[in-house]
Amino acid sequence: MTDPVFVDLSTAPPPEGSAPTHDMPVPPITFDGPAGYPDEVVEHLTAEALPIIGRYPHARSALLPLLHLVQSQDGRLTRAGIEFCAAQLDLTPAQVASVATFYSMYRRTPTGEYLVGVCTNTLCATLGGDEILRSVCDHLGIEPGDTTADRRITVEHVECNAACDFAPVVMVNWEFFDDQTPESTIELIEDLRAGVAVSPVRGTGPVRSFRETERDLAGPASPLVEPAPTPLADPAPSGARRRVEATSQPPSPEPEPRKPRSCPATGTSQNPGPWTTTGATTGIGRCLPH
Repeated sequence: MTDPVFVDLSTAPPPEGSAPTHDMPVPPITFDGPAGYPDEVVEHLTAEALPIIGRYPHARSALLPLLHLVQSQDGRLTRAGIEFCAAQLDLTPAQVASVATFYSMYRRTPTGEYLVGVCTNTLCATLGGDEILRSVCDHLGIEPGDTTADRRITVEHVECNAACDFAPVVMVNWEFFDDQTPESTIELIEDLRAGVAVSPVRGTGPVRSFRETERDLAGPASPLVEPAPTPLADPAPSGARRRVEATSQPPSPEPEPRKPRSCPATGTSQNPGPWTTTGATTGIGRCLPH
């Protein structure tokens, strides 16, 4: 663009009707649910929270895993969960809420047993992410962010799943499913609703429920027994990657055959390679290939 752009820097008020007006301010962010947990729930959560807190030199550093812990209890963050984290870490509810509302993994609305996130960022959207989201929502009869009536599936769009080379990507409870289509995603969702065990392309086993996954993210209360290390296999390349590799790498040239060489002692043709001449003192020469 070569044409000049002029910006009005006048201090005069804008003409009437040139900007929208808001009669009400933006409503504050709130958390629903009860204000506190029953005593038996507090006792159970405290027993799991204390070992988690003990892993950190400063108690407040355990806030993120504790938020996952209370989310595993309620399926979302509630007022009771916020108050519990604040009491355990000697923080104010406002401090806990400011962190909880910053990260998208913490939810303030009820979540089904399986949270299906469809990436609609640039690359995934271009390769079919928008179509996948639309097809899934039409199939389930819900809108993005809603949960099915049987409380099994919650569908949402996500900005990026950090797996662009396998686009379009769908996540189920934070587990990856690569190279998806509307048909394959709907089949995946119907398997989840039917109770069929499904495994991600990268992971350690079948997809667990949302609350179980949140419990895993919080960290188990008992020490883990580390298994013996095993070699990690590279994931299978996607179709897009295979096509790029096939077109970007030139074919390897065929090696040229080595020419026969003559033995310096006898003058006869030998196999390619260096030789050692023997019998120099006897006058009988032989060539021995190395």
